[in-house]
Amino acid sequence: MERATFGAGCFWGVQAAFDRVKGVTETAVGYAGGVVANPTYQDVCTGKTGHAEVVQVDFNPAQVSYDDLLNLFWDCHDPTQMNRQGPDVGTQYRSVVFFHSAEQEAAALASKARQDEGGQRGRPVMTAVEKAGPFWRGEEYHQKYLEKRGMSYCH
Repeated sequence: MERATFGAGCFWGVQAAFDRVKGVTETAVGYAGGVVANPTYQDVCTGKTGHAEVVQVDFNPAQVSYDDLLNLFWDCHDPTQMNRQGPDVGTQYRSVVFFHSAEQEAAALASKARQDEGGQRGRPVMTAVEKAGPFWRGEEYHQKYLEKRGMSYCH
């Protein structure tokens, strides 16, 4: 088993996207990349903790590759936006890949470069690629939020 962590705006829809992937064994929404220990949703929403809303993805690399997960990450949000996704604005909604190994770092950087090649998105990709630090699991009411409400996407 391996772990991947992605920030792509509001974590509800991102979690739902990764939950549909064969080979993903577990997902959890939470917070990463900040300076406050054990932040709450209310803390993170202030934009003052430095955390991003993220989805932590546990996966079986024999069934799904990290590159496949990166491709889904690029497809499930607009990585050209700085500190926002749609109506959600703030550093907590930034586009970020938190890598857990040197192999993941290299794959994420190469994948990001491919996204930027030839200006195919019309604007530069703003996604950060950062070493994974502590992951703080989000409150239970955020876990599988869309699934609990019978929804398949945000908006």
